[in-house]
Amino acid sequence: MSEEYVTLAHGAGGKQTSELIEKVFKAHFSNPEFTADDAAVLDVEKGRLAFTTDGFIVSPYEFPGGNIGKLSICGTVNDLSCMGAKPMYMTCAFVIEEGFPLEKLEEIAAAMEKTAGEAGVKIVAGDTKVAGKGQVDNVFITTTGIGKIVEGANTSGRNAKPGDAVIVTGDIGRHGCTILLARDEFGIEADVTSDCAPLWQPVETMLNVTKDIHVIRDATRGGVGTVLYEIAGQSGVGIKLCAEDIPVADEVKGVCGMLGLEPLYLACEGRLVVFAPSEKAEEIVSALRKCRYCENAAVIGTVTEENPGKVVMETEIGAQTLLPQPGGELLPRIC
Repeated sequence: MSEEYVTLAHGAGGKQTSELIEKVFKAHFSNPEFTADDAAVLDVEKGRLAFTTDGFIVSPYEFPGGNIGKLSICGTVNDLSCMGAKPMYMTCAFVIEEGFPLEKLEEIAAAMEKTAGEAGVKIVAGDTKVAGKGQVDNVFITTTGIGKIVEGANTSGRNAKPGDAVIVTGDIGRHGCTILLARDEFGIEADVTSDCAPLWQPVETMLNVTKDIHVIRDATRGGVGTVLYEIAGQSGVGIKLCAEDIPVADEVKGVCGMLGLEPLYLACEGRLVVFAPSEKAEEIVSALRKCRYCENAAVIGTVTEENPGKVVMETEIGAQTLLPQPGGELLPRIC
């Protein structure tokens, strides 16, 4: 392209818009279903579908371990996966600030292409708008996804049952910690990389072990602690955690210790919270640990009849304490 930055002309619907779509988006997203028409026409197999949409605003838009493009694919892929659905098709809509570097936009599109390829999902349609300088913060992305639910899968936050094991698929709090450090507001240097990852393959692996998985949730905004409170409320159960079993990387522990943050409330973008019958927990965790991104999978607690709607933590010294219910502004604010 002749221009070095996105201009308002790129969003006006004329020649420059066509060039932007052709040379950036079509170049990275092209597949047999990708369309220049007003809507993609898709073949859908018989069965149940999962359908989701999500908006992505993150500052900074690139960070150790990813960028907003990778994040947008992972977020939607993982939402579908949590319903036991194999991701099939996605659409994406961009709102780009006037003056945004075209080179950076292409890096975002390339990250989306790579991540979608890994997840086995096709980007089939989209939209591009350019906002005036200062109307948005660099670039916003909205993605929508469709996936086919695996036969026999039935996951919901309402399905947790007393006696279930609570499993996390890896160490927690990485993404929130990474974004906090990338903003360089505290002068802390630590080697922390976002856990941002597409997680259909680990979900498929679990469903191959057993279809009797009650809940799968991705612990994004608000982290694992917020997800646990949501599930406890939806299912009317209590949750008991064991602090020493919760995997947290040493570097994340260090940052949290300095800033007085709780890793359970830091966002993840590549970690799932899973509720399954306790008799299947060991087999599920063993299978997960063989998957990419899930080497640190662990059972961190159990579901109880006591304290419905509450999350109780057993500390390292054996005492029990009520995990504070999240409220107000969670730090760092990631979107």
